[in-house]
Amino acid sequence: MKKLLLSGALAALLTSSLIAKDVSTYEYAAFKNSDAVKSALTTQGFQVVGEYDAMSNPDYHVITYTNAAMQTEVSKDDNNSFAAVEKVLVDKKDNTLVFTNPEYFMRAFIEDDYSDATAKSINSALSTAFGKLTGSPDGLEEDDIKGYHFMMGMPYYEDMIEVAEGKNLVKKLKTNAGDNIVFEIKLKEGTLFGVAMPTPKGEKSYVTEIKGEKSAAFLPYMVFVETEDDKDEAKIMHPKYYLALSYPKLSMGQFMSISSAIGNIEDYFEGLFK
Repeated sequence: MKKLLLSGALAALLTSSLIAKDVSTYEYAAFKNSDAVKSALTTQGFQVVGEYDAMSNPDYHVITYTNAAMQTEVSKDDNNSFAAVEKVLVDKKDNTLVFTNPEYFMRAFIEDDYSDATAKSINSALSTAFGKLTGSPDGLEEDDIKGYHFMMGMPYYEDMIEVAEGKNLVKKLKTNAGDNIVFEIKLKEGTLFGVAMPTPKGEKSYVTEIKGEKSAAFLPYMVFVETEDDKDEAKIMHPKYYLALSYPKLSMGQFMSISSAIGNIEDYFEGLFK
């Protein structure tokens, strides 16, 4: 009897593993130039909010966009703010478009409030605009995205880093970051910014170290400035979380090779609010 029960439990475990759906981190589409990409996004009701050459390399041009559905999902909780934008990498080197997959990143950033219908509607609009979307080889099982962390002891999504606190943080950021601000999205509880990091220890350094250029659609790094009556608070996703989420196939050796980026990213954003 015990053997029968054990066999049944094992069969159930194997079945659940087989059923578990993999969700790709990125999605590939046929190449279009930047102007054609922006036109196609606009036609489908998306708002293009900014663009820049990731890693200061014109071969890797990132276009960022949002729409009403994303912002509705974000409005449910201020911790959802990083889901207010999606991004597409115009990869001129490999003649490919690389989209952040909303079914992956929105699931990670919205967690309990995640709406699969909303994410799928965004992907449907992208398919209409750009044709067939092919999932990237990197990704995670659907059930592992919510509450993801690289390994035991590593931060989760909610373990954000406060890089500044005080008054007039938006003004300080705009003054110090200047043209490095790629996008600005005003939300119910504050403002989400995407900021380029063109420093010697910035995005070019850590992305090229792991040969991650093809997946650079996760850039630019983001900071959310939450506005309150008495003070503002600026926070970023912990780099140990965001980099691992964006590169889920990273080995421990690769992760350790960019360990210095963790502190460099935090220091960079702290410096923008001084």
